[in-house]
Amino acid sequence: MSRALKTAAALAGGLALAHAAPALTSIQPLEPLRTRFFPGYGGKGDPGHVALTFDDGPDPLSTPRFLKLLESRGLKATFFLLGFMLERDPGLGREIAAAGHEIAVHGYLHRPMLVRTPRQTRDDLHRARDLVATATGEAPRFYRPPYGIATTSALTTARSLGMTPVLWTSWGADWRSGATGTSVYDTVTGNLDGGGTILLHDSDCTSAPASWTATLSALPRILDHCEAQGWKVGPLARHGLATA
Repeated sequence: MSRALKTAAALAGGLALAHAAPALTSIQPLEPLRTRFFPGYGGKGDPGHVALTFDDGPDPLSTPRFLKLLESRGLKATFFLLGFMLERDPGLGREIAAAGHEIAVHGYLHRPMLVRTPRQTRDDLHRARDLVATATGEAPRFYRPPYGIATTSALTTARSLGMTPVLWTSWGADWRSGATGTSVYDTVTGNLDGGGTILLHDSDCTSAPASWTATLSALPRILDHCEAQGWKVGPLARHGLATA
């Protein structure tokens, strides 16, 4: 191989690595390191508070049930909406916002960022941001990439749009076939501490069919657990995170 080809190959490899480097933080065994070295991005906030977040809505079948439960508890949460789902039912997006919940961006399509070009990434985030802003009348403050896998393009685009990227500290694995209310509860609370951010799903559009029923079943017990620990539960806006 000529020197020019070697140089070109090295440059291409370096660009690919720079593009994909943020994705390393999504590897599950590395999550404790993510929270330690990038606490804001990892969702670590006020030790007396737990942020409650939902991905993949709005879904007309399931989301209203979560809204009703949260209303009965007098609690607010952050909903990371998918643009294509919001496009189908913008009225439900407005309903979530009118109920006092925080609306955030999960992208337009639920596809891995690693397979997208920088231009495709920018187009996706701009489209999703604009849909949220139009539906709710407010510019979204937070962004979460699909699967929690970010790229340099995704992070820089989000920040250029005034959105702070945020992942989570605890999830319920509620997207899986066979998930139950007990399994979701046990998974969330197994490593939940004050200052944590919970990831759940209020829709099954990218999950096992009807998986949201397990989430809905687990949610009251999760909220009771947080109350027993003395943690306030609310949206990311009240979580004490540094924003973009």
